[in-house]
Amino acid sequence: MPEKTMVVGASTNPERYAYKAVFALKDKGHSVVPLGIRKGKIDGLTIEQGRPDYSNIHTVTLYIGAFVQESYIDYILGLKPKRVIFNPGTENQDFFFRCEQNNIEAVEACTLVMLATNQY
Repeated sequence: MPEKTMVVGASTNPERYAYKAVFALKDKGHSVVPLGIRKGKIDGLTIEQGRPDYSNIHTVTLYIGAFVQESYIDYILGLKPKRVIFNPGTENQDFFFRCEQNNIEAVEACTLVMLATNQY
């Protein structure tokens, strides 16, 4: 079974990088959970809202800024992912440090570049 990635900040806007990431992850065979604030679908996947309960998230990739992240930090840490990716524009040293304190790999990188270069 492929490792599951949660895309936080998912949007139905095709211009958004979170939207592109959902497609790219699916294209590379990853299981994807889009999480956003508005209802919708991306490539047949329903955008989850709120704080859905998951126990098998391997990676959380962030497409929300540091200010908005504040309301998600405890939720994301509670998911106990193996890795959190801070995409460009989402850098947050406090959250990064808290990930490391919780034995979660924290990475400042671009999910789309990682996928394109087989480093995901």
